[in-house]
Amino acid sequence: MQKPSLELKGSSFTLSVIHINHTDLAAVANELDSKLAIAPQFFIGAPLVVNLGAITDANYNLAGLKDLLISRQLVIVGVTSAPTALIKQAKALGLAIIKSGKQSETQPQLPKTTKIVRQNVRSGQQIYAQNGDLIIVGAVGNGAEVIADGSIHIYGNLRGKAMAGANGDKNAVIIAQSLDAELVSIAGQYWLTENLQAHATSKSGCIRLAGDALTAETLSL
Repeated sequence: MQKPSLELKGSSFTLSVIHINHTDLAAVANELDSKLAIAPQFFIGAPLVVNLGAITDANYNLAGLKDLLISRQLVIVGVTSAPTALIKQAKALGLAIIKSGKQSETQPQLPKTTKIVRQNVRSGQQIYAQNGDLIIVGAVGNGAEVIADGSIHIYGNLRGKAMAGANGDKNAVIIAQSLDAELVSIAGQYWLTENLQAHATSKSGCIRLAGDALTAETLSL
């Protein structure tokens, strides 16, 4: 029997959501550029949903926002929580209207995985553990990036960038035998080198979120 030329099947995908909280596109551009600079290449080409729940201006320049995001190589698939006045504008721009239903808590979750890398991560390399934890048995050098939707464990020196909870998991942690990082981030909250030096009292430590702020804890060996 010949297979049909197309099939329509239900499926689920993880989409990152960018929340727009300001009508000033210049301000949005400046903050977006600073955030993208933290993890170059991480969002490029990734599908994003734009949350417009904080926008009340019926004449908001949605076309300008779309052009701004596309100019940063972000792929916009649709909008969510858009006020009625902006839904027509979004449709005219070819954007999908995505409902942010409360039933998401009952949606089946993909099983978490653990990605283990048994080597040093060198400058210019990026390693990403999707929907799980990342274990590095080795060092993370300056200019290297390690990213995980879950927690990150580094059995070696962390000199580059480590971003845990990349999909918003506030319970994620970063644990390293030696913390000399350029940047550490959990669920979007981040410290640069100077912040880390001011808060970390020992070389080995655990970075986690306490409320909405990062905190550093000494590892007891």
